[in-house]
Amino acid sequence: MQAPASLTLGILAGGQATRLGGRDKAWLVRDGVAQVVRLARQFAPYCTEVLVSANRNLPHYAEYGLHAHADRVAGIGPIGGLEVLANACTSTWLLTVSVDVLQLPDTLLPRLAQAGGEGAVSCDDDGLQPLVALYRVDALRPALAAALAVQQHSVRQMQAVLGLPHVLFSGAHFGNLNTPEDLHQAGCSDADSAVHRG
Repeated sequence: MQAPASLTLGILAGGQATRLGGRDKAWLVRDGVAQVVRLARQFAPYCTEVLVSANRNLPHYAEYGLHAHADRVAGIGPIGGLEVLANACTSTWLLTVSVDVLQLPDTLLPRLAQAGGEGAVSCDDDGLQPLVALYRVDALRPALAAALAVQQHSVRQMQAVLGLPHVLFSGAHFGNLNTPEDLHQAGCSDADSAVHRG
């Protein structure tokens, strides 16, 4: 099955990365390519637009043709980034990924798209990966508004309310860049010291 028509990629890059001393994960470099650029390139062939939820270094994204938006509600975690992506999105579908993910399978998008037709959430061998998900935007926006209205900030709970199925990518480990050890094992460096300090 093909990727859904009218699709936006939304990259969640608004975290504070406290375990990494506040480094901006979007601009961590592996094999000469910044994390945010790597993800944008992987899914660009299927997307009409790439949006980034980010709370610092916003002008830097424009240098790579990426549209960055700061959270409208601060301090509420990933759901704040998801809310700003959903409201900036002009397409029918929104695929979200976290900027610190190490590796996503090439089958991610088609398999999420065929899991019932209303979107889906991914699981790898490490468990549920709620930030890697596909949404129908006209259902996502009211679900987010309802959750935020009652200060419910769990992405997983909001996905459960939407009834999104879970899709298991057996044998896959998406991985994350969360600790200095993770960075060392992945061979990461900073794109530039001025950027990662924000």
